[in-house]
Amino acid sequence: MSYEASQSRYDNIKTRRVGHSGLILPEISLGLWHNFGSVDDFANQKAILHRAFDLGVFHFDLANNYGPIPGSAEENFGQHLRDGLAKYRDELIISSKAGYDMWPGPFGEWGSRKYLTASLDQSLKRMGLEYVDIFYSHRFDPNTPLEETMGALAKAVHDGKALYVGISSYSPADTARAKEILDGLGVPLTIHQPRYSMFDRTPENGLLTELERINVGAIVFSPLAQGLLTDRYFKGIPEGSRASKAVFLKENQVSEKYLTAALALNELAAARGQTLSQLALSWVLRKGIVSSALIGASSVAQLESNLAALDSPTLTQSELHAIEPLAIHGLG
Repeated sequence: MSYEASQSRYDNIKTRRVGHSGLILPEISLGLWHNFGSVDDFANQKAILHRAFDLGVFHFDLANNYGPIPGSAEENFGQHLRDGLAKYRDELIISSKAGYDMWPGPFGEWGSRKYLTASLDQSLKRMGLEYVDIFYSHRFDPNTPLEETMGALAKAVHDGKALYVGISSYSPADTARAKEILDGLGVPLTIHQPRYSMFDRTPENGLLTELERINVGAIVFSPLAQGLLTDRYFKGIPEGSRASKAVFLKENQVSEKYLTAALALNELAAARGQTLSQLALSWVLRKGIVSSALIGASSVAQLESNLAALDSPTLTQSELHAIEPLAIHGLG
């Protein structure tokens, strides 16, 4: 059957404006970093995407290297578009990024004009799109002039291949420089995508303040600290979990210090009528400069549970005070 989106998809979703721009995002967006590659169940992917859009999640975040295999998440997403989502293209915000290793040779990663331009062209082809809504420099390149990297982003906009541009995991100082360069090229820096959670508070060391100063919005990734801010690791490391694979999350991160903090946070969440993951999402969204939190989902049920965080009451000062000693930077 052809997919038809829910008529009530915008009735309950909460949105925020991104910095000083016309871009608006749902408070929770869906990232396709995991669970959407060539090794993952295609029907499950489709069910998650359709349910997300039915619930008002209209932003889908990708990157050229998402998979595995690298590129396969974009290929699969392109098929999902052709299978029914494409008719809603003008309602969707679709983003992609380039910066990490994609092909052999000196122009297969980082931030050169050649790599970023070629990568965006490949991403558009994989997804079957004429443009992406947001195109990011996925990481700062210390060996390429920032003027060149930002020039490539600006060219993507001038060529009609991207509507907005952003950066990911840049320092506060490099973020300010990137904005200055882009302003000179007539293309605003719209959005920054940093890693941020209760267990990784690096953006609080100047980045969030800088984003507020320059009116650039933030969309945070890994708000659940790769699953550490869920109940998944309370009784050890499950087979097949991210910690068991030791790629992005290491087994030694599931430590006694982590368990003490996570269990206490879980009790605070329960007192609010939330799960730990819902509390973690409420916590990152307490910052007004955070336009959206990026979540992954391995099932429709997990997606729905995390989206329920948006129905929770605002964190009180006393709750934030209780969370503070438990939100330990470095655990995630």
